Amino acid sequence: MSESNQQTKRLRRIRIIGILVAVLLSIPVLIFEFTWEENHLERIQSAGKLSVITFNGPTTYYKDAQGTGGFEYELARAFANKLGVELEIKLVNQFDKIMPEVKAAHVDLAAAGLSISDARKKHFSFSTPYQTIKQQVVFRGGGKKRPRRAAGLVGRDIMVTAGSSHVERLEKLKEKYPELSWQETADETPENLLIRVWEKELDLTVADSNIVAVVRQFYPDLNIAFSLPPDDKLAWMFALSSDHSLLDAANDFLKEMKSSGKLDRLLDRYYGPSSKFNYVNTKKFLERIDQLLPEYEDMFSRAGKETGIDWRLLAAQAYQESHWDADAVSPTGVRGIMMLTNDTAKRLKINDRRNPEESIEGGSRYLKILMDNLPARIQQPDRLWFALAAYNIGVGHLEDARILTQKAGDDPDSWLDVKKYLPLLAKPEWHKKTRHGYARGYEPVAYVNRVRGFYAILSWSEAQQKKLAEIQRKKAAEIFNNINLPAL
Repeated sequence: MSESNQQTKRLRRIRIIGILVAVLLSIPVLIFEFTWEENHLERIQSAGKLSVITFNGPTTYYKDAQGTGGFEYELARAFANKLGVELEIKLVNQFDKIMPEVKAAHVDLAAAGLSISDARKKHFSFSTPYQTIKQQVVFRGGGKKRPRRAAGLVGRDIMVTAGSSHVERLEKLKEKYPELSWQETADETPENLLIRVWEKELDLTVADSNIVAVVRQFYPDLNIAFSLPPDDKLAWMFALSSDHSLLDAANDFLKEMKSSGKLDRLLDRYYGPSSKFNYVNTKKFLERIDQLLPEYEDMFSRAGKETGIDWRLLAAQAYQESHWDADAVSPTGVRGIMMLTNDTAKRLKINDRRNPEESIEGGSRYLKILMDNLPARIQQPDRLWFALAAYNIGVGHLEDARILTQKAGDDPDSWLDVKKYLPLLAKPEWHKKTRHGYARGYEPVAYVNRVRGFYAILSWSEAQQKKLAEIQRKKAAEIFNNINLPAL
């Protein structure tokens, strides 16, 4: 091919490219905006808060002198922390207001001790369950005859909370026993209905076993007639939606809580003491709160301020030690209201172990020393339970149990784990492997459980006294305001 022909072809290609460029430049530029909608989880993280609905109750949410508490609150707060957002609690004063708020998506989820049921699953989604409970029929001992099975509920005065799963269970029973009847109230929680049974205002109620266990600590005359099968699973409730992002995150969180043992520790924190309920011990303790505690309350209060330990915990420990008997003495020579050994008293410079003020001050200071000497990584409340165990069995034996726990692959900084290994110190095949040898390791486990139980009752008792004082103050003010004083 001649050089001129090649040049012509090159020029032709240049002209074609130029035409294409000109054409393209003449076309208006189109701007495409790609938008997408955030899913539920992303909206929560963008807003920086998780909105959770619940109600006041011993297993859900409450505030006392120690701050905000409740199993459901603690679990929801841990979930919010996991998501990196703040927890926003929405409280309702009636149980039957919870589900409409969830259904309308006014909140992100409900954490209120809600049972999974076939009827509810038609309208709501549920997380994986985190607790199994029973529905229990409760009556007061010494009252009317105890019903022993479902047929015995016919003709009885029964009241339950409106909108609760207890209504669903009774409706199911009514298919078999058409004459069965009951009342429903929107104004009373299951906790309040249990108290009304104790006050003999009601014959029977139905409540979840976790609530019954907690309330019975304070009202020991409440008795369980029988349970209504089957067992229920408690879970968080969500609005039905095709967007499962938050539900999936909740399930992942609960799975992690279970596998890490954190869920069991939380359950133990709130339900551990109530699982060891003893009718006789509780009745006697409630009586002595009125009869003996006033004599020593100021002493416990001063010791609490000096050590930073709740005075009610110190009082509970003293009751476990001596039943608040300043002259108590054991066969081994420990003495006084805090049952100090002679060596411990000398170390603490306690001159007279029978002097209740000295004993309380010294015992409280000793408990604080034990707590301060534990590894810094141990968190509360485990730190306190460990200190109580050491007070009972000694630091060396406690450390032996923690070492056994660690060797077994469990957490030596978790009271829930260590208390499983403490009883092994009484068995030769185990204590011969330890530095400090034999110990009655089952005793500190029972000791800590009882102190925790007495502590819970004292906390409740103080709250009740404050409520009563406020009621009396209001009544006194009302009477004063209605007095017709003569004009001056």
